[in-house]
Amino acid sequence: MRRRDFNALIGGIVAVCPLVARAQQNERMRRIGLLMSTAETDPEEAASVAAFVEALAKAGWTPSRNVMIDYRWGAGDPRRFEEYARELVRLGPDVIFAKGAAVPAVAQATSTIPIVFAQTADVVAQDYVESFARPGRNVTGFTSNEATLVGKRLEILKEISPRMTRVLYIRSSRPQTLPLFQRATEGARLLGLAITDGIANSDAEIDSAIALFAREQDGGLIIAFDAFNIVHSEKIITLAARHHLPAIYFSRFFVVSGGLISYGFNQANAFAKAAGYVDRILKGEKPSDLPVQTPTKFELVVNLKTAKPLGLAIPEAFLVRADEVIE
Repeated sequence: MRRRDFNALIGGIVAVCPLVARAQQNERMRRIGLLMSTAETDPEEAASVAAFVEALAKAGWTPSRNVMIDYRWGAGDPRRFEEYARELVRLGPDVIFAKGAAVPAVAQATSTIPIVFAQTADVVAQDYVESFARPGRNVTGFTSNEATLVGKRLEILKEISPRMTRVLYIRSSRPQTLPLFQRATEGARLLGLAITDGIANSDAEIDSAIALFAREQDGGLIIAFDAFNIVHSEKIITLAARHHLPAIYFSRFFVVSGGLISYGFNQANAFAKAAGYVDRILKGEKPSDLPVQTPTKFELVVNLKTAKPLGLAIPEAFLVRADEVIE
């Protein structure tokens, strides 16, 4: 999605939402900093931001009328996360909304400006709050419950690919990805699977890691919950197909784009809920009093077109459990 397409999407939301801000004309203009860990060219990510803006508008916060939103997109680059986090702090926003991998950079950049996060792994989020029930600091938001999901994804992949004896865990080298790899290691041990740490920080390194792993048979891929993998999704999906490796992803958009299977939560819904916290903070509540929330509903999506060339016969009972089957 090009920048003008993203702007048109946001503008359309503003146009169709009720003009509830008219009654607030005498209030000062509020400012929200928004830092995404991904790229604005990704339609799924742009749609999630649109859901955030739409939820804000429904709560009475309409861009250009009573709120200004400063957008920054990190495109999976930790250096950009840090640069943009500092940049947003200098703008003096009333609150900063950050996604996933960008959260540590924002939390490091300010200890006073309220921060609301979404799609952040629970093992990462716990570093920035005193407890999920009472955050106690300037940070709160919505986790992805990844500590639980990473093991479940391994179970699902083993279920549809019973011959699999080894798995490659694709992740970037960011320190925040290590705890989830450790959880994946525990899950693999319980299932009797050998696990390889596939650290990659570029297209070339992804290519090398998967090609090396694919030299032996009965392997599979688990794609880590990582902004890097979203930015490089097309490369990962292509390589999984090329090397005939069954792969499980953390988001539906991978499967829609040709990936085999995903198990995770709806990101747009999480962004809409995060907008609710931003609204409450703008109206005077403190992030320290707003509990960190974890998702309770998850989506299982499978692509039968992708399964066929892999020689996988997905059991009917499995398809019945799926929330969506792409044929």
